[in-house]
Amino acid sequence: MKVAVFLAGFLAVLAGAPAVAAEAGPGASAASASLTKSAYPTEFSLPDGFQPEGIAIGPGPVAYFGSRATGAIYQADLRTGQGRILNAGPGTPSLGLKVDARGRLFVAGGTGGNARVIDTRSGEVLASYQLATGTSFVNDVVLTHDAAYFTDSANPVLYKLPFGRGGALPGEAVKVPLSGDIVYTTGNNANGIAPTPDHRALLVVQSNTGKLFRVDPSTGVATMVDIGAESLVNGDGLLLEGRTLYVVQNRLNTVTALDLAKDAASGRVVRKLTDPRFDVPTTVAAFHDRLYLPNARFTTPPTPTTPYTVVAITRH
Repeated sequence: MKVAVFLAGFLAVLAGAPAVAAEAGPGASAASASLTKSAYPTEFSLPDGFQPEGIAIGPGPVAYFGSRATGAIYQADLRTGQGRILNAGPGTPSLGLKVDARGRLFVAGGTGGNARVIDTRSGEVLASYQLATGTSFVNDVVLTHDAAYFTDSANPVLYKLPFGRGGALPGEAVKVPLSGDIVYTTGNNANGIAPTPDHRALLVVQSNTGKLFRVDPSTGVATMVDIGAESLVNGDGLLLEGRTLYVVQNRLNTVTALDLAKDAASGRVVRKLTDPRFDVPTTVAAFHDRLYLPNARFTTPPTPTTPYTVVAITRH
């Protein structure tokens, strides 16, 4: 993924973004509570010129999107599609996103070589980490019970943020060099990352080769997952649900679903999901029976008025 140059006028667009509705809960209005998931919009707009890449959902029907232009974080209510800018960003990209049960949003910083952790209630940056210097592309992030792991598409390494007692954030990141079957080459390498079904290892897709790897998080040793003759080229965001792994193949406008062995040593493609509304979707997150994907529109030259959308599809 090439990071597009941000053009003047973007902040003016963001300033007019509507406020996000409150998350449903015990005190929600009767009108809001009566909305069923089937009434949620299946497509909604992001601010013009936003250039989305990452998505995270939860807790509840609240989604977060990162801008690869400015690093801004946009918060949207899935019940209405309305939203607001939660954090204006550092001027460098916000790519892969994950949110935890504590309301902390973990952000992969792309060419900025960094990671941030943002409070989803206040928009405050709780912690910032400079993961790499020089050429880097910190692309995606996954959360496990004891750490956050970030991929770097330009360097064969995972960056680990080990959690302390009660999920406390660390003072600095730890580098876990990648080795074994994965070999970096020209283009985007390690991209999307997810846990294995048994939660003993990590799954990493290599965009340029179309290969999927099982990675030991303690050693960084990568073993190629046997998926037969299938290719996951242009593989981007990953989503694991049970033993089903969803792989967004961005420029192919396809979400490929694989049934994995419990240890993820092997897997088989069980279906491919497409939709005429796809316009180079990059990442995916789930809510109820839907998958939500932002259209990054990599093939469309970005301007301050370029429209961007999020689309929702059913899993089947």
